[in-house]
Amino acid sequence: MSKYLEFNTPAKKEANELASDYKLSNHGLINLDTVYWNLSDSALYEEIIFRNEGKLAYQGPLIVKTGKHTARAAADKYVVKEQTTEDKIWWGEHNRPISVDKFNTLLTRVQAYCQHEELFVLDCYAGADPEYRMPIRIITEKAWHNLFARNMFITTDDRDELKQFVPEFTVIALPDLILDPKIDGTQSETGIILNFGERTAIIANSLYGGEIKKSVFTVLNFLLTFNDVLPMHCSANVGPKEDVALFFGLSGTGKTTLSADPSRDLIGDDEHGWSANGVFNFEGGCYAKVIRLSAENEPQIYACTRRFGTILENVVHDPVTRRIDLDDDIMTENTRASYPIEFIPNVVLDGLVNSHPKNVIFLTCDASGVMPPIARLNPEQAQYHFISGYTSKIAGTEIGLGIEPQITFSACFGAPFMVRHPSEYAAMLKQRLMKHNAQCWLVNTGWVGGRFGVGKRISIRHTRNLLNAVLDGKLDKVQYRQDKLFGYEVPVSCPDVPEDVLQPSNSWGDKKEYWKKYDALAARFIENFKFFEKGCSQEVCDAGPKRLANVK
Repeated sequence: MSKYLEFNTPAKKEANELASDYKLSNHGLINLDTVYWNLSDSALYEEIIFRNEGKLAYQGPLIVKTGKHTARAAADKYVVKEQTTEDKIWWGEHNRPISVDKFNTLLTRVQAYCQHEELFVLDCYAGADPEYRMPIRIITEKAWHNLFARNMFITTDDRDELKQFVPEFTVIALPDLILDPKIDGTQSETGIILNFGERTAIIANSLYGGEIKKSVFTVLNFLLTFNDVLPMHCSANVGPKEDVALFFGLSGTGKTTLSADPSRDLIGDDEHGWSANGVFNFEGGCYAKVIRLSAENEPQIYACTRRFGTILENVVHDPVTRRIDLDDDIMTENTRASYPIEFIPNVVLDGLVNSHPKNVIFLTCDASGVMPPIARLNPEQAQYHFISGYTSKIAGTEIGLGIEPQITFSACFGAPFMVRHPSEYAAMLKQRLMKHNAQCWLVNTGWVGGRFGVGKRISIRHTRNLLNAVLDGKLDKVQYRQDKLFGYEVPVSCPDVPEDVLQPSNSWGDKKEYWKKYDALAARFIENFKFFEKGCSQEVCDAGPKRLANVK
């Protein structure tokens, strides 16, 4: 909204009804126009439509466009290198250092930029377990970003609680603020800058809602480890016997889809903590990839794309009928839906389960088409594959990705969000696996019969049947074979899954080509792990694959 126009917006009269006594002046934001505090979903809808930030679609979802940033700007994330944290951060590609002086200069520019502007504030929480819950404040210049945060985090409507609210971390999202690399020390005009010393994050020049969500996740990934909580980039669900299952994996590997199981209750779809008490969701909502989503294969998530309260990012719609087209990828492959978690019918509403996982599942999308659809890992192999984090980046999930998946290794299945060294998280995972006797599995949701472009994606029906067999204990009673290169155990049979599916070489016309590709993948694992060997035991290093020439 232009600061030069003087007229009332739909929620202007109610803007301060739920304001905190801890004002924005405490963040150095002064001389502001109207500040809209903790607006309801309906009020935010009205503001969004009024400001032409989005369109109302058929049956009530809100459609927004995120401009040139249709995915995370992974190369534009920085962490302030300051005295209290500099020896605890995993500095490098995913945690680029930026100086305190540069951050202070940027913060001053942010404070000047916001003067006489309208802002939206959401006071909310990250972490469903009251023992570890963090009060956070999300300050946005876009109304739809505020609704996005309201969907994704844990909110309250208690007036007294909101009045007394004091944040422990604050995120300021200003998509119209263009950075100057020469002044701000960034490599582009976009920046996501986290300062743990000041407990503040600044997101500049990006409309993509995921930057807000992932900034908070990154914060928790650092701070919670000092409270003996393992932060995890995973979805989680629980069965009727309180048997928790965790699903690790990068975007596009099936975390959200596979955890939305009608026979089990969803704890959360993306980010969790594993404490001495059990497993808890970090969020209050879901952020699902919806490109080519079908009512047949993903009925629960599909239904969420047709209801009031859901935000659809970059989803194509008919401007006349306002009906959406989930198959159209003209804007991006990374179309997304943000919705409150209670939109899923079978869900753990308080996001907390006081029991520990029985099964831990690593989801990998093997674009080379050589890995088995499922394998059982021993504790050392679990550490090895957790640190390796092998998968393929799917088109659209990060800026710069093309249509063809890119083979990658993402430590802890979420390297861009891991602030400490992967060995720290792996050690915490091993301790929990051993203590609670959890079984770890590697599940391939990628290609069979050849690499991408030659083979085809593994049937989601087969993957679901494999997972059902895991969760029901049916794979405890079948015969296994030891994989020749990786050494993990692969079931020879599984209920409701053709035996040929369990032996990936059977789907290749040329067996020699299969083993050549499999050996090449083993070589990439070995080369990647050299970066982590120093912090690992010999048993973990030995749990990796062997080259075909070295197999007896």
